[in-house]
Amino acid sequence: MLVHWLFGLFMSSRTSPPLSENAMQIAERSFPRLAAKSGHEAYKTTLNRTGGVVVKTSQGQMVERRSDGTSTVIKDLPIGKRVKSGVILKRVK
Repeated sequence: MLVHWLFGLFMSSRTSPPLSENAMQIAERSFPRLAAKSGHEAYKTTLNRTGGVVVKTSQGQMVERRSDGTSTVIKDLPIGKRVKSGVILKRVK
């Protein structure tokens, strides 16, 4: 859904005047909400179609959640590192 909206936004710019800076900022502010909504819809769709979804929890576990409401811990994941926004990471050889 988000991809279709973005595609429409860029495609419409060919036939309509460009967005003003203010209009672009308003559109950009809606991206997190649209992304969250799309992710939740994908989760629900997958759960309904397959009966189970594998997710990473905030407690650092990989869990399978099933449509009947049960969950099974598949694996404890290693603790990740928090990275500040804008930091450029370099691969160590």
